[in-house]
Amino acid sequence: MRLAVLVIDMLRDFVDGPLSSPRFRRVVPCIARLLEAARSRGIPVIYVNDSHLPKVDRELELWGPHAIRGSEGARVVEELEPREGDFIVLKRRYSGFYGTDLDTLLRELGVDTLMLTGISTDVCVLHTAADAFFRGYQLIIVEDCVEAFTEEGHRWALEYMKRVYGAKLARLEEAIREIERASR
Repeated sequence: MRLAVLVIDMLRDFVDGPLSSPRFRRVVPCIARLLEAARSRGIPVIYVNDSHLPKVDRELELWGPHAIRGSEGARVVEELEPREGDFIVLKRRYSGFYGTDLDTLLRELGVDTLMLTGISTDVCVLHTAADAFFRGYQLIIVEDCVEAFTEEGHRWALEYMKRVYGAKLARLEEAIREIERASR
């Protein structure tokens, strides 16, 4: 297994801004622990961030202004800021693959398995998982490192990704053990 950790949309506008939910803030410490484990073992960390063009992107019609390219709201929350050696992929749609070079980056890194973290389980995480599955990647969804606006949406998306994409669902401690195994 050649693993990478994806951090999806852990941005200020989602965690503390106009599209925030208290549910989103609670995954920050878990993701921070997972990223420390990945970095300490040389596992690539890739941030997949909304970066919308004002008055252009269709998502803005549905969700209102958020994560506008270059704005403070489009920055990763302070506790999870990218570090030297991490990668950043900007996206304008729900999926981290649509219209981006994420697949090219993963293939150049030799990655075959993605560990997904971030928000929202039933929107951007789900659509990124779908496109990863279509491209042949194995999926691990870290249950306590993803979150949705509602518990129902969160649970539904986890079960859907497990059933339809064959994703492995793991809790934080199990995910850290997966990182340790992948780095041997």
